[in-house]
Amino acid sequence: MSTKPQFGADIEVQHTRFDIDRYEDVYLVGDVHGSLDVLKRLLSRLELNDDDLVIFVGDLVRKGPDSPGVVDFVRADPRLVSIRGNNEQKILRGDKDPDWLREGDREYFQSLPIAISFDTALVVHGGVDPERSLEDHTADELLTMRSPHGDGYDGPFWYDDYDGPYRVFFGHTVHDRPVDREHAVGLDTGCVYGGELTAYDYRNDKFHTVASKTHQDRASSKVVDPA
Repeated sequence: MSTKPQFGADIEVQHTRFDIDRYEDVYLVGDVHGSLDVLKRLLSRLELNDDDLVIFVGDLVRKGPDSPGVVDFVRADPRLVSIRGNNEQKILRGDKDPDWLREGDREYFQSLPIAISFDTALVVHGGVDPERSLEDHTADELLTMRSPHGDGYDGPFWYDDYDGPYRVFFGHTVHDRPVDREHAVGLDTGCVYGGELTAYDYRNDKFHTVASKTHQDRASSKVVDPA
């Protein structure tokens, strides 16, 4: 591919590009939602080395039992990086003001990029509209994209009609198992709702999952079968 992902000016300043030739193994991890114990179990299974990279697809916080613990855990390890999810954005907008929020947390959420890219891969929290160029997307759209020409969890979903050119890794929409398509990989498998926390091994094209406890109930109509 000759071109790299390019957004409009307001998002480009919040777009981080990685040269993954600098890293041995590269993993992408789904929405953690404050589930620190299951995150630690997943990363233990990955057996990270010093020159590995782990990219989270956003929504590190809210809904689960230990959002501050997840924030501190990710911030303390230089191998771990995250984009911003819609739940971090809700806090930044003032829509949510959780009682666990500490001094410095908002500044950290503000520092998280809206997008990360490397090789032919693009990481955004929600997704992209297949009918529009990346330059035409707003930050809120990238954070919340689900069914831009449909009806929420009733679909159709953006990835149903997306055919590249980039392979998009995303979270936000809860699935009962990972979305595994040529140009779209969905990693939110509902760990906070009693599902699993999922990691994708980019080098070896392999998923790793660990089971989680139910910290919040969710209607089955809001859990998608990606078949």
